[in-house]
Amino acid sequence: MDRSAARTRQPGRRLPALLARLLGRPVGPAAAAAPRSNPDAVVDCAVYVSGRREPGRPHYADAYARARRTRRSFVWLGLHEPGAAVLAAVGRTFGLDELSVAQALAEGHRPTVQRHGEVTLLVLRTAGYVEHVELTDTSEVIDTGDVLVFLGDRFVITVRHGAAGTLTPVRDDIQRRPGVLAEGPWAVAYAVCARMVDLYLEVAGHLERDLERIEERVFARDRDADIQQIYQLKREVVEFKRAVLSLPAPLRALLEQRDGPPPALHRWFADVEGRLARVVEQIGTYDDLLNSLLQARLAKLAVDQNNDMRKIAAWAAIAATQTAVAGIYGMNFAHMPGLGWRYGYPGAVLVMALAAFTLYRLFRRSGWL
Repeated sequence: MDRSAARTRQPGRRLPALLARLLGRPVGPAAAAAPRSNPDAVVDCAVYVSGRREPGRPHYADAYARARRTRRSFVWLGLHEPGAAVLAAVGRTFGLDELSVAQALAEGHRPTVQRHGEVTLLVLRTAGYVEHVELTDTSEVIDTGDVLVFLGDRFVITVRHGAAGTLTPVRDDIQRRPGVLAEGPWAVAYAVCARMVDLYLEVAGHLERDLERIEERVFARDRDADIQQIYQLKREVVEFKRAVLSLPAPLRALLEQRDGPPPALHRWFADVEGRLARVVEQIGTYDDLLNSLLQARLAKLAVDQNNDMRKIAAWAAIAATQTAVAGIYGMNFAHMPGLGWRYGYPGAVLVMALAAFTLYRLFRRSGWL
């Protein structure tokens, strides 16, 4: 009787499982497990197949597993200031070595290209212009950071530090170009490089306007630029130079290495290299102009100080005549000319006034006053 009851209950247990399979839903332990979510440091994660993004935003481990099973596909994982635990887990999933993980945790890198086994590391500096009403001796003009791009056979990982250089516009733009994105992870590297150079050009345009305002104030008659403002802008330009001037060499090395971008992307990287050369030229011009403005301001300060010294010397000469006359007639001698004269005092005052007026006109005519 027990076996008969078991046979009676068995179809009831199989029916829900059969319906779940027909509907494509997981059964058993998989049905109870909730889908994994990405850490907060993950800005976006997506799988791209033949240049087109697959729907959804899966966990980076699931996305990488799917990309490895699918032809002409890769996963793009974007991180912003991740912690050590998150990077360690990402490194284990994508096979990054300890040195790569340590580099991704640090900030303030110089632009470079490195090869770690089967993974290529591309380091870029980000730059952003900080809006300000008026340039002061403490104004922050340029905000910099860095972005590290790890390139593998089926993945690309971008790790960004700092507020500048957000990569959301990069993802939106490259997704509208499936022909370029179909070239794989190196297409993302090209898009990131292009975005950084565009930011450099934007910052250079803002710096040019700041330099024009400083130049007007340096040579204005009614208002002078504080030399500390020029020094502050020069410091900001130096920081911008560190972000830009070190990039052309790694970018050239990237195109020359064997495991670099595919040939179809070489012309796109060459376009980025050309625009970067224009930024480098602009920065050199700005640095020379700042040096010229600094020298002009120092020369103007020297001229102003010389004018002040001439004015002081002229007034001292005028005062010296009064002191000489008063000092002579202040001596206590019995026999001095004019002591018994009725108009001696008014005459002495008149002589002092005429001497002062004469000297004043002479100094005024010579430009000392």
